[in-house]
Amino acid sequence: MNPWVGVAAGLVLLASHWAAYEHGRSVELAQAGQQSAKRDSGDRLAEVIGERSARQEEHRSADAQQEARLKAHEERTIADAGAADSDAAGQRLRSDASQLAATVSCPGTDTAAVARGETATRAAMVLSDLLARADARAGELAKAYDQARIAGDLCEASYNALIK
Repeated sequence: MNPWVGVAAGLVLLASHWAAYEHGRSVELAQAGQQSAKRDSGDRLAEVIGERSARQEEHRSADAQQEARLKAHEERTIADAGAADSDAAGQRLRSDASQLAATVSCPGTDTAAVARGETATRAAMVLSDLLARADARAGELAKAYDQARIAGDLCEASYNALIK
């Protein structure tokens, strides 16, 4: 027998084992790659779902805050209209009180009656002025209270929109 035939057969045997080893290794790498790809796609899917839910929560929160701002604006408009009506009513009241104070004086011939009339006129003027000041201050306090209440309600609604 030819010695080269034995060497060739050994080389063929060695090459076939080497090819089988490489094939098994490539199959293992491919399976590991598929498992890694599945795991990566699962991780990516979870990440996408998490991002989507975070965006939805941000939109919900922003919508709730916008709704709270619109409600506060509406309440401010109503409060301003009420304050304007109150100011007009207060002005009418002050005007009526001034007219009453002016008509209290009643000229007459009796000097005692005239003196009492002047005293009543001064008292009516003082009371009219006191009423005007009290009414103006009450209007200022009512406006400040309305603004503070509306701001507090807006703050509370915005906070609740963020934490839900």
